[in-house]
Amino acid sequence: MNHLLARALSGARLDIVDVAAQLRVDPKTVQRWISSGRIPYPRHRDALVSLTGWSAYDLWPSLPRPVEPLATTDEIRIVYPHRSAVPSDSWSRLLSRAEREIDILVYSASFLADDVAVLNLLRQKAKGGVRIRIALGDPDGEHIASRGAEERIGVGMSARIRTALVSLQPLAEEPGIELRLHDTVLYNSTYRADDEMLINSHIYGRPAAQAPVMHLKRTDAEGMVSAHMTSFERVWATAKASKLTAPPAI
Repeated sequence: MNHLLARALSGARLDIVDVAAQLRVDPKTVQRWISSGRIPYPRHRDALVSLTGWSAYDLWPSLPRPVEPLATTDEIRIVYPHRSAVPSDSWSRLLSRAEREIDILVYSASFLADDVAVLNLLRQKAKGGVRIRIALGDPDGEHIASRGAEERIGVGMSARIRTALVSLQPLAEEPGIELRLHDTVLYNSTYRADDEMLINSHIYGRPAAQAPVMHLKRTDAEGMVSAHMTSFERVWATAKASKLTAPPAI
C-alpha cells in the first residue's frame, strides 16, 4: 500500500472521488494507486504532485532517478533510464528554446503527436521563423514492418504512425514546417532544438518508451550532437514527402 500517497491526499483534503474527477480517471484506478502501490503514468504523477504539493520522489520513493551527467563528455547533460522517467515538460521546454531549427526523427512519436500544447508550440515556432523538419516512419515501409515484428505488435507500428499523421499532417500546411516519411532502420529517435537534443535509444524487441534517453548540448563541432545531426541529414535526404492515406482494409 502506498501510505505516502494516502497521507498526501489526506493532507490536501482530497478523497478518491475528488482525485478521480480532476484526473479524469476511474476512482478504482486511484484506489489501485493507493492499495497496490502502483506508480501512475507520468501525466498522472505530475497531476498528483500538483494536487498534493509533494514531490514525485516523496510520493514514490522507488521512482527511477535521472543518472548524473557522465564525466566522459561535456555534451551529455543528463541520462534517463527510460523515456517515462523524463519529466513530461522536458520535450516542450526543449522545443521552446529553439531559435533557428527544430528537427524530429522518429518512427511515430505518438506521445508528442497527441500533445496539443506541443503542436501549438511548433506552429508558433514556425511563425517566428524557426525551420521545422519532422521525419516519421513510412507506415508502408519494409523497415517499419520489421520494427513492428521486433516489438511483437505487427501492424501496430504502422497504425501508430498513421494515427500520428492525423495530428501532424496539418502542421505541414504551415510555412516553415516540412513533414517527410522515411523507411530507415533507426537506432535512436532524435528531438533537436538548435544545439540541444533529446536522444531516445532503441533496443531490439522493446518499445522506445522503455529505452534510455540522453539530453545533449553541443560543445564540440565534432562531438555527439554533430554526429546525430549528420545522421538526421542522411535520413532526411532519402525521405519522401508525407501523404496521409487510409489504413489498409482488414
